[in-house]
Amino acid sequence: MERKKRLSGFRSTLSGQMRSEARWAFIFALPALIGFAVWVAGPLLASFVISLSDWRVGASLHIAGFQNYARMLSSDKLFPKSLLATTYFSFTSVPLTILVSFAVAVLLNQRIVGVAAFRTLLYLPSIVPSVASAMLWLWLFNPNFGLLNYLLSIVGLPKLLWLRDEVQVIPSLVLMSIWRMGGSMVIFIAALQGVPQSLYEAVEIDGGGAWRKLVHVTIPLMTPALFFNFIIGFINSFQLFTRPYIMTEGGPDNASLSLVYYVFLNGFRYGRMGYASSLAWTLFVVILVLTLLFFRFSRSLVYYETKDR
Repeated sequence: MERKKRLSGFRSTLSGQMRSEARWAFIFALPALIGFAVWVAGPLLASFVISLSDWRVGASLHIAGFQNYARMLSSDKLFPKSLLATTYFSFTSVPLTILVSFAVAVLLNQRIVGVAAFRTLLYLPSIVPSVASAMLWLWLFNPNFGLLNYLLSIVGLPKLLWLRDEVQVIPSLVLMSIWRMGGSMVIFIAALQGVPQSLYEAVEIDGGGAWRKLVHVTIPLMTPALFFNFIIGFINSFQLFTRPYIMTEGGPDNASLSLVYYVFLNGFRYGRMGYASSLAWTLFVVILVLTLLFFRFSRSLVYYETKDR
């Protein structure tokens, strides 16, 4: 009987401690929860309500239902063009950036003299401010006295218009995005250093060379890092704004009009906040759907060592 009383008292004390810890945990988390509600959840909900209105800056807000979305899909000629330009840029720049950064990471994972200096030099472009980077590449892309056309003239190739040509403007922005591959390169180097050397030794014992090591060991064990860089790069590339805003203003002939820049134009230049909000929510849905599809297809492509397959 005495033992049951002691056990009951222990359980009561433990329960009281757990309730006290839960209460203090909630108190300490409350500022973050309030910040999330005020600065994230609140604006999200407000933007969705605004997307269902015809609100313009300086005018009263009137709910118009899904008229903005209907207009976007039926009569707005710039929306499909901006979506196509953004998709073209995203599905071109992300795979090429991943391919180049992975190849560079493999090279920089070797034991060579000065490898730390090479890693630093190749990572530096990724920390250059976007505006400064855009101004630098404006000079490089200049068709009259830019460095790139000068290099082309040295090898006897014709000069290009780069940002001033409808066909060349997106490839030019893709080239610029590859230059800023430092973040994904660092992730690849970290993942490469986690590959067990015993697996490479096993391939050597079986008579395999560098190619078999790459195909049968390196790439399968790097698929989580590859997938991570792809998802992050894809989401970031669909939010392309700074380069079109500074370098092209969406031109020539709206060939580089990204969807985020189109949101900016409608909201902050034309004052159509309702329509801009509907464009922003459409962009969110596009990114969400494509990301879910990528995760669905990754199940058979991404190898996780600790996951039962």
